[in-house]
Amino acid sequence: MLTRVEKAQQKWGGSHTVIDKWLNERQELIVLYCKIAGFTPYEKQDQALPEPKLIESFCQLLMDYLSAGHFEVYDDIAKACEKKGLQSQELANSIYPRISSTTDIALDFNDKYAEVDKEDLLKGFDDDLSVIGEALEARFALEDELIDNLFSNHAN
Repeated sequence: MLTRVEKAQQKWGGSHTVIDKWLNERQELIVLYCKIAGFTPYEKQDQALPEPKLIESFCQLLMDYLSAGHFEVYDDIAKACEKKGLQSQELANSIYPRISSTTDIALDFNDKYAEVDKEDLLKGFDDDLSVIGEALEARFALEDELIDNLFSNHAN
């Protein structure tokens, strides 16, 4: 995931302030995810869990990232695609529903873990962390496809 965001930053960095900010948030999100995922499996009660503050920070950044996508970046891309042609608009229209399915997974994760306490057992946390990781990977690929289409076909 980090390699993908680094490539995206190299390819599109500096082209649009909103996209730059968004890609930086993506990188922070991936770093936090890796910190959380770096812990051992939580099969036994006596094993250490990630600090609740770390999980809370991840959930907050996840919600910020999703919001920036839905309320800033996607709107800019959709407007640009409308102006530039039917093919780009059709691509955007085919990708947005698939991105939305990853949003649902992220919202479920946030609802379940945003306010955990140190005493919570977090049963199923490993599985849920794996699911959100896969969803984020899929989302990043779809977002990159949108951005790449916009910049490779419509750069001014």
